Amino acid sequence: MKMEIKVLGTGCPNCTALYKTVERAISELESTLLKEQDILKIMEYKVMGLPALVVNEKVVSVGKVLNLNEAKQILIQQGEE
Repeated sequence: MKMEIKVLGTGCPNCTALYKTVERAISELESTLLKEQDILKIMEYKVMGLPALVVNEKVVSVGKVLNLNEAKQILIQQGEE
């Protein structure tokens, strides 16, 4: 299943770190990774912390820089839904 994955963040070090981790995690998946830095678009997701991870328009992580294993686990779970 192809997933659209977004990392929401304003470009801070934590947002950049999460993006790089997710980028590594999806290297074997058929997925698209986008970085959303527009604060107005980020606000549409109603998240109260950054960075945030969105898979197929569903917020799956907020305010945490995931490690590689955590990111892979979330993506696997979302791919199975």
